[in-house]
Amino acid sequence: MHIANPIYDVIFKYLLEDNKVAKLFLSAIIGEKIEELDFSAQEHTVEIEHPDKEKPSFTVCRFDFTAKLRTNTGFKTIRIELQKAKLQTDLMRFRRYLGVQYQDFYCIYFIGYGMDLPKRPVLKVDYTVKDAYDDEILCNAGEFVSSLHHRSWIVQINELKKNRRNKLEEILAVFDQSAIVDHRHILNIDEESFPEEYREIIRRLRKAMEDPQKRREMELEDDIISELKDLERQVKKRDKTIAEQGNTIAEQGNTIAEQGNTIAEQGITIAEQGNTIENLQNQIKEMQRILESK
Repeated sequence: MHIANPIYDVIFKYLLEDNKVAKLFLSAIIGEKIEELDFSAQEHTVEIEHPDKEKPSFTVCRFDFTAKLRTNTGFKTIRIELQKAKLQTDLMRFRRYLGVQYQDFYCIYFIGYGMDLPKRPVLKVDYTVKDAYDDEILCNAGEFVSSLHHRSWIVQINELKKNRRNKLEEILAVFDQSAIVDHRHILNIDEESFPEEYREIIRRLRKAMEDPQKRREMELEDDIISELKDLERQVKKRDKTIAEQGNTIAEQGNTIAEQGNTIAEQGITIAEQGNTIENLQNQIKEMQRILESK
């Protein structure tokens, strides 16, 4: 089955706007049954202006949900924050919220590029860092994870390989970029291998693929992401140049300091030679005085 690629923010947002699909999707990630879910009043958007002023701006989202969970003793209400990043600079959006601790607060991160994290599709963070598949405790999880102070799940899109180890990884196959067909907007998903009770997710993504407006919005997002990546490369190049210039100045400073030390040493040598000459002159004068007195 061909579906729209949910790595695009516009498709990701469209997927989660369906309340039934959002409950299925989020319940699978956190491993708890969501009975009620509300996010429409708590969606935060950031508008990015298109480089071509004649084209419309582009909106990316950070989702805040309020969810009622069924527990063994009844119900509890939690907050779920969901964020997705395709660029390294997107982490700056994340870090604005990392230092705050909430009771009954869950956070889900979708990360679409390599970081200093253990190479597992889904990480679960709750005082310790674990592989969400088998709860194996993972050490040396990196700076980003060490900044987390609340219960979190990190989905690493680049680690979603063909070998699915459990139902959650089968569901997250909708993000596997190795399934791209002729156009990167479209993924080819094996409907038969997708868990039957979660097929509403791929049906929603199929519907997005068939919507011409969503296809146009994905093209717009391509333009924006290309510009942002370009800007990111320019910033990195500028920072590298500044660092190299700083090293050159430091090396020049060291050279000047060494030359100064050499000049100082030469000055000391000249002074010593001057003292030696003065001593010889004094000795000659003394010898002349002795000869004259005989």
